[in-house]
Amino acid sequence: MTKRTSAKYKIDRRMGENIWGRAKSPVNRREYGPGQHGQRRKSKLSDFGTQLRAKQKLKGYYGDLTEKQFRRIYAEAERLRGDTGEMLVGLLERRLDAVVYRAKFVPTIFAARQFVNHGHVEVNGKRVNIPSYRVKEGDVISVRERSRQLAIVLESVALTERDVPDYLDVDHNKMTATFVRTPALSDIPYPVQMEPNLVVEFYAKN
Repeated sequence: MTKRTSAKYKIDRRMGENIWGRAKSPVNRREYGPGQHGQRRKSKLSDFGTQLRAKQKLKGYYGDLTEKQFRRIYAEAERLRGDTGEMLVGLLERRLDAVVYRAKFVPTIFAARQFVNHGHVEVNGKRVNIPSYRVKEGDVISVRERSRQLAIVLESVALTERDVPDYLDVDHNKMTATFVRTPALSDIPYPVQMEPNLVVEFYAKN
């Protein structure tokens, strides 16, 4: 299991954006970075800085993946036929923890990683405890029966701050989600603008 090295709200503050659209994000009150020098960080970013920020934002959104993990996913996207940026976000959305988060079984992507890790999730009826497990179209992801009454699950299902995207077919009564199709960038309900094309430019130059 990857250790989360930054508090999720610190990631928001560092980016200067509420990247998960959470009502409690400190960015809603202070749109500058953490620390005593946070308010000074208003200088115009270079092309490299803009590309790096786009990479850090996308990487942070999916649970602050390590650079090694993210680079590996990017390398795979690069090998696929089609637009590399589109392929990258498609692969990220196929992670099991991302699907659990999108289905609203848990409130945050960090909770999704822990939820999967603790064995609360099944794929096609078999328990899977690997957050990076890649689902396929038609796979049925479900919360294990004995885990369906956990407070975190019940509270998350009731949340109104985000909707389930249409590339998932979710039944909250049965606590199941079918992965219908791999989404395009325009299908993914990011609360802020993600720019995978800048991530491609970053890796092309570095």
